[in-house]
Amino acid sequence: MKKLFLMATFLLLGGCTGMPESVTPVSGFSVDKYLGKWYEVARLDHSFERGLNNVSAEYSLKDDGGVTVVNRGFSIEDNEWSEAQGKAYFIDSSDQGYLKVSFFGPFYGSYVIFDLDKVDYQYAFVSGPDTSYLWLLSRTPDISPELKARFIKESKARGFDTDNLIFVEHN
Repeated sequence: MKKLFLMATFLLLGGCTGMPESVTPVSGFSVDKYLGKWYEVARLDHSFERGLNNVSAEYSLKDDGGVTVVNRGFSIEDNEWSEAQGKAYFIDSSDQGYLKVSFFGPFYGSYVIFDLDKVDYQYAFVSGPDTSYLWLLSRTPDISPELKARFIKESKARGFDTDNLIFVEHN
């Protein structure tokens, strides 16, 4: 399962570091405040995450100024954890929530933070290179109904297919 997770990530995100026209990365970003564990609360479906629940991402600083990314999820079908380790680097500047992420070799995909709790970094709305990639991340596995509604409203206004959102189980 791990190899499939890595390979699918490579195939789907390889070389795509653009972003949807409707998305603008947050400014005033602090990587130090973003580090640590995040829970995936919602996502649009992709083969590299299909069937996974209890999905989380852990971010830590690399010696070269980049970020180590460890994504983890549990497959009920396979009854096992799947994990992928990657690296991320800022595309423009380190105070902008616009990074490129690689889980396989020199191929990168976009990681665009377009909304963020700038006070204490409790949630983040994240896009990939186009509107078929969307995630809601939170420091806790549960969020308020107000944040959920805002995520759906803001994402729909930017052209994401919010009718097909998957809300991730954490149990």
